[in-house]
Amino acid sequence: MSELLVIRIGESPAEPAHWIAVDSSGARRSQPDSGTLSDAAAVIGDRQVIVLVPSAEVLTTSIDIPVKGAKLQAALPFALEEFLADDIEKLHFAAGTRRSSGRVPVSVVSREKVSEWLSWLLEAGIRPDSMIADAYGLARIPGTISLLVAANQVMINDGADTELVMQGVSPGDALAAIGALDEGVDGDDEDATRTLPRHVLVYCEPGEEERYQHDWIAIRQELDSIDVKLLPDGATPRLAVTVATGAGIDLLQGEFGARADYSGYFKPWKFAAMLLLALAVVGIGAKATSYYSLKQQEAALIGEFQTVYRQISPGAPEVRDPAAVVASLRSRAGSSAPQTVFLQSMEQLGRAIEQNRSAEIQAISYRSGVIDVRLTAPNVATLDSIQRAIAQSGQFNAAIQSTDQDGEKVNSRIQIQAGGS
Repeated sequence: MSELLVIRIGESPAEPAHWIAVDSSGARRSQPDSGTLSDAAAVIGDRQVIVLVPSAEVLTTSIDIPVKGAKLQAALPFALEEFLADDIEKLHFAAGTRRSSGRVPVSVVSREKVSEWLSWLLEAGIRPDSMIADAYGLARIPGTISLLVAANQVMINDGADTELVMQGVSPGDALAAIGALDEGVDGDDEDATRTLPRHVLVYCEPGEEERYQHDWIAIRQELDSIDVKLLPDGATPRLAVTVATGAGIDLLQGEFGARADYSGYFKPWKFAAMLLLALAVVGIGAKATSYYSLKQQEAALIGEFQTVYRQISPGAPEVRDPAAVVASLRSRAGSSAPQTVFLQSMEQLGRAIEQNRSAEIQAISYRSGVIDVRLTAPNVATLDSIQRAIAQSGQFNAAIQSTDQDGEKVNSRIQIQAGGS
């Protein structure tokens, strides 16, 4: 299972922080410890970090509201506005998962306070994955009222929809405040008929057990039972067990939500992406080389055309559009049928040369439907490949008329005619 480090901070950065490593089931993976936030940062390692903040600074409540998703986040400030003393523009609202009762748990805290907590943590080198009010570390047990008594405050959870913290009160006063000692009926005006559990589970430090002996006696007389459990290692390990399993409302929502780090998603594909990029670069380079080669061949063909054309029409100006010149010659000859053999043969020849780049065209001549191409190649096999490439489509016949070895090259003449000629 993955490990988490649960860090509980105090009212100020000068107060000691408390931390413990647990797994996702809540099982301990280290002994509880305390010290500065920098000390806590030093033991994080690759663990996820849950930060527990003082619930005295956070309003924890629940609300019956039908909307969901983004609409819920937008509706919360207005749904709770009449119950809040501060301007809603200064407050941060975070919602939890809707409960079986239909109510949505909500945490409300000053935006300034959340920013302050984050500044303490970041200054110490801690980047929290979630931030939760420590009262949510008291497990919600249906049919049981749970209390955690420590540091002159009482955390209380009624097993349903109430989680809160009271300071400077005794456990008995806290139970009376939620109506648990008033004939077992909740005093909340919105739900005055709901019967509260008659069993109380108390967690407290050894000193607190002795301090509130009279409260335990009074509670036993009012309710069915009370079970007091000591926390020899303090409250943090008890709270960590609950939040590690996913309980509580993460305050890092909305404007304080973590920005997505997409680099983590792409990291496993780093080398594949590099290979793909290299392939793309090679492909683009090959295309560019091919385009340059074709442009060179086009320029050579146009030059050869101009040479032949000037032989036909001495003193003719430079030809920029051979196709237009051929069309003009056809028009002068009075032929109505398109004479495209030359251009089509040049296209086929260009493809053949593209496939055999070691060959070079020396001259091209065209008379009476026959094209003579003079070229050089490194060997006869290349000439044979060019011949077959020209004839491949079946539109033209190509024949090697002569070959002549000239050093390391072979001079040759290939004759091209329309197929069937």
